[in-house]
Amino acid sequence: MTNLRKLLSTRSPDMSAIAAHLDGLGNAVRVAEVRGLGRQHQARLFDASAGFRPITIDDIVPPGTPPMQEVVHHGKNTLPAFNFFAKVFVRPDGAEADSDELWGYNRNTALLETAVGPGYFVAYDHHVEGEVLVDYLRVPPRHPAGWPPILSNAERLSFFVYNGTQDVLRGVSKHVTIGRATKGGRNLPAWFVLCREK
Repeated sequence: MTNLRKLLSTRSPDMSAIAAHLDGLGNAVRVAEVRGLGRQHQARLFDASAGFRPITIDDIVPPGTPPMQEVVHHGKNTLPAFNFFAKVFVRPDGAEADSDELWGYNRNTALLETAVGPGYFVAYDHHVEGEVLVDYLRVPPRHPAGWPPILSNAERLSFFVYNGTQDVLRGVSKHVTIGRATKGGRNLPAWFVLCREK
C-alpha cells in the first residue's frame, strides 16, 4: 500500500498531510501514487477536498504557458476498464487568447480514441468558488497540431461516455486535483484523479 493510500484509509483524511506528502514527491512517484488510488480512495478524497485548496484554471495551466502549448495531467478514473488516461489542456490562441477558459481533450490509446472519440472539452472556473469545471457540453473551435480531429461528444461511443457531462475539479496539492463527473447537475458515481506533469 502506498503512503497516499494509507493517508486515505481513514474516514476523515488529513488533507494537509496528504498535500504535504504529494508536494514532497518527485513527479514520477507522485503519478504512480495517484494512479494507485481505487474508487473508495478517490470518492473519499473528493469529499475531503471540498474547500481545502481553492483552484482556478491557472492551477491547471500555469500562467505564462504560451497559447496552444499543452499541459498534461496524468489520470486514473473509476470506470470498469481503461482506467489510465490523461487530460491535456491548452490556453487558447487567436481571438480567444484573452478568454477565461482552457481547451482540452482526453488522451487515451489510439484504439480507444478511435472507438470512443477524443472527448474534447472547454474548462473554466466553476460558479462554486475554488473549483474548475470541465465542460463536455462545449468543444473548442480548433486544436494544436498533433491532436486528434475535434468531434462532437454526441458522436461515436462518446455519446455514452462524455455526452452531456461536466466534471468538477477540486484542488488537493500543487500538482494534484480530484474530479467527479456530473450530468444534468446530478453527481454520477464516477471519479478521477489527475496529476499535472510540470
